Amino acid sequence: MANILVVDDEHGIRELLSEILNDEGHTVELAENAAQARAARLRERPDLVLLDIWMPDTDGVTLLKEWASTGALTMPVIMMSGHATIDTAVEATKIGALAFLEKPVTLQKLLKAVEQGLTRGAVRKPAPSPVEYSALPEPIAVDSLSVVSLVETGPQAHQDFELDKPLREARDEFEKAYFEYHLVKENGSMTRVAERTGLERTHLYRKLKQLGVDLSRGKRNNG
Repeated sequence: MANILVVDDEHGIRELLSEILNDEGHTVELAENAAQARAARLRERPDLVLLDIWMPDTDGVTLLKEWASTGALTMPVIMMSGHATIDTAVEATKIGALAFLEKPVTLQKLLKAVEQGLTRGAVRKPAPSPVEYSALPEPIAVDSLSVVSLVETGPQAHQDFELDKPLREARDEFEKAYFEYHLVKENGSMTRVAERTGLERTHLYRKLKQLGVDLSRGKRNNG
């Protein structure tokens, strides 16, 4: 997964984008102005930057131009704004921005832009030298029976339920198994589970808590 820098002076937007990207397994660094963005750019070496245009100290286009002129624009940058004109978006693209997202940013457009940005960033990175390839460990052989047993221990798409019980109990039992299945299937991403099940994220969180579903189940192992 990637290290993503989110630069926006609005606290709510920073937190929302951070939550969504964390759900996707990314590491997120937050900055509320250009000064913090410069420091984070040097400290974290992000794989991608989501950069707001209108900020109190230095606007995003000026910061983008600064990075481009100093050779610091080594990562894909996606601009964001709720008030920018077409001319501003075109200018940012000419300077070196990969894409422009209009606020309020929709989930689908955000994830698509991030995926494209990270793909573009990966293309820019030089390929490992032959020495680095030779240093790679040998592939680990995995016993096929072990794989089958691991799969079978997780929630299954088809399950049997005891119907000789009160409706409420039977329904809760089904819903818990249903959400546990999708949590594992989507690697613990609440964003994708919400999309898959057709529920708002807030409603989904309340539902899972009510059913006693373990929210850590299915989370990616980022270690």
